[in-house]
Amino acid sequence: MSATVSPVIPVNDESFDGVWDELVWRGLVHVSTDAEALRELLHGEPISYYCGFDPTAPSLHLGNLVQLLVLRRLQLAGHTPFGLVGGSTGLIGDPRPTAERTLNTRETVSEWVTRLRGQVERFLSFEGENAAQLVNNLDWTAPLSAIDFLREIGKHFRVGTMLKKDAVATRLNSDAGISYTEFSYQILQGLDYLELFRTRQVVLQTGGSDQWGNLTSGVDLIHRVEGASVHAIGTPLITNSDGTKFGKSEGNAIWLDADMCSPYAMYQFWLNTADSDVVDRLKVFTFLKRAEIEEYARLVAEEPFRRAAQLRLAQEVTAFVHGPEAAAAAIDASRALFGDGDLGELDAATLAAAVAELPSADAASADTVLSALVSTGLTSSASDARRAISQGGVYLNNAKVADAEATFEGAALAGGVAVLRRGKKTLAGVRLG
Repeated sequence: MSATVSPVIPVNDESFDGVWDELVWRGLVHVSTDAEALRELLHGEPISYYCGFDPTAPSLHLGNLVQLLVLRRLQLAGHTPFGLVGGSTGLIGDPRPTAERTLNTRETVSEWVTRLRGQVERFLSFEGENAAQLVNNLDWTAPLSAIDFLREIGKHFRVGTMLKKDAVATRLNSDAGISYTEFSYQILQGLDYLELFRTRQVVLQTGGSDQWGNLTSGVDLIHRVEGASVHAIGTPLITNSDGTKFGKSEGNAIWLDADMCSPYAMYQFWLNTADSDVVDRLKVFTFLKRAEIEEYARLVAEEPFRRAAQLRLAQEVTAFVHGPEAAAAAIDASRALFGDGDLGELDAATLAAAVAELPSADAASADTVLSALVSTGLTSSASDARRAISQGGVYLNNAKVADAEATFEGAALAGGVAVLRRGKKTLAGVRLG
């Protein structure tokens, strides 16, 4: 039976007094300008706010998803979001902690701008009184001459203050140093905020806390030039409880583009969340209400073996990023791979994505299952493989293998693959040719 995944329809959580209190409860405020002023601002009349996304890759990733969710939460509270894709800042790149960025060509950046705009559009509503808008900072940066930029914007920045920004200070103390190009990035981001304040009445910028120096450059610039007070929120950098970096799977980033990270791979990533992390992930990455999350926290404490919180987390995020149908297909594949479903019902694309996450090997139809157990690494030797088969612990496409001489004849699933399983949880893919 195929999984049924309802559409993710975000709603406000009425258990909070307002969206600021909800952001704080969800752990989404690591640093900010005046907290009380922000609370009053966000609980009052609708405002306009923005977050920027630089096209330094052809897809957004899980770190960006945090910001997209913050944009959406604020929009649900009645405020108007501006998604900025950095056609100009993407040509520069914000300073990395370790070394200078490799500058991409204008053609590459332009292509990535288009791709990222399409991704941002999926997460916001472009209807109603507070419909989202997308902007590109190249539109107001490109017409500026170098002289105009230095006279009108650069004069408001103090080098001493710029040197104290964490990203700049880190690079200055490294062997790589920092170029004037990346040093000037914070001026460009400050200009973005000033432009949106002047033309769109934007009074809040959100971003990761590692971008705090860039966020406050705009706050300071607007105060100097316009004499106005505006705000910024820095969300925490998400890390795992064991100290490892969040958002990686087997060394690869979890991208929001389905061609770069399949819905199945994303579903498995969330499914593998540790018990110690899963409640925090539900707070940050889902629109589940506080009462629901508190119930999952109870289940994690009392019945962790059920992994109910991980299953809900994986379903919710995969559906939000890729849609309910893709999430349902990922759930079906996950169930079928582990024996609770029919592998023959999976389409070629879903099955290929699932097998791509497994250790795998090539085989011909006449090859034996025994030899494939060794070549895929499910067993250490032919004798180990023979023993596993004789003990009834080997499955081909979820059917128990009883004969050590069994072959792959007629075993090809959609896309010409087969699935081997040893025991309940150890899987491998076989590409049949």
